[in-house]
Amino acid sequence: MKITVSQEEENERLDKYLVSKTDYSRTLISKMLDSNCITVNTKHEKASYKVRSNDEIELADNFVADVDITPTPMKLDIVYEDADLMVINKPSGLVVHPGSGNYDNTLVNGLMYYTDNLSNLNGEERPGIVHRIDKDTSGLLLVAKNNKTHAILSDYFKAHNNIKREYIALLCGEFPHESATIDAPIGRDPKDRKKMAVIATNSKEAITNMKVLKRYKGYTLVSLILKTGRTHQIRVHMQYIGYPIYNDPVYNTKPATEFGQFLHSSKIDFIHPITKEHLHFECPLPKYFQDFIDSLETNQK
Repeated sequence: MKITVSQEEENERLDKYLVSKTDYSRTLISKMLDSNCITVNTKHEKASYKVRSNDEIELADNFVADVDITPTPMKLDIVYEDADLMVINKPSGLVVHPGSGNYDNTLVNGLMYYTDNLSNLNGEERPGIVHRIDKDTSGLLLVAKNNKTHAILSDYFKAHNNIKREYIALLCGEFPHESATIDAPIGRDPKDRKKMAVIATNSKEAITNMKVLKRYKGYTLVSLILKTGRTHQIRVHMQYIGYPIYNDPVYNTKPATEFGQFLHSSKIDFIHPITKEHLHFECPLPKYFQDFIDSLETNQK
């Protein structure tokens, strides 16, 4: 992985900067620095090094850290399982994998308790994890049980081929069109590197297709299909067009409850990496989400 520091990102400690620019925990970044697996302009620097504009930072792709992840009993909503993969319905509030000092009570902890058969292509911190959804986003998630399956599924995601995911979201405001395509690049927010934003520099292509399902007074229920898979993509794009996701604690200025954003991974279609069978799965909205929709329906009547 290679990262170029922009002018707006100068003067932050190297370790803190890399935590904000990657999905790696500070502990893992520290281990990589100690193992000389990170270079700045081809040189090894300390964690306290202050990054400068145009610094070229390279992280080794094959680094494996010694991490202690405890298998934890957990009720998993398994939608589908075979010898190669699983489809999990993740509840809102559950973190997918350990990171940022949080090594307990994640989906990975539960998966490790449930089975010893998980891929390790994403390292010891993310066994079985091919892709992820945010902590407060609910819904369908693929888990690989061996490396061959993991590699093929990863190729699907990279090529945007043989896999299709659909989300349901409740937006604040009444969106006036029946459908829309948001094509706006996403990168780390230069003003707050814990957030993402639509920006022109140091960003990647991001495309979201949206279709209106129903309008309520002050709200719009929409279906969203990702053509790309950037961090926080749907949440950032909805904020960008002026219709942020309801109850989003980060990208909506209104107060939010503990449930978090009303965003649900509702459907997934893909070609099975091994059997080549076409598989389709869908799951209903979480009760808290559905109850709020029902209240809007009642008020509308």
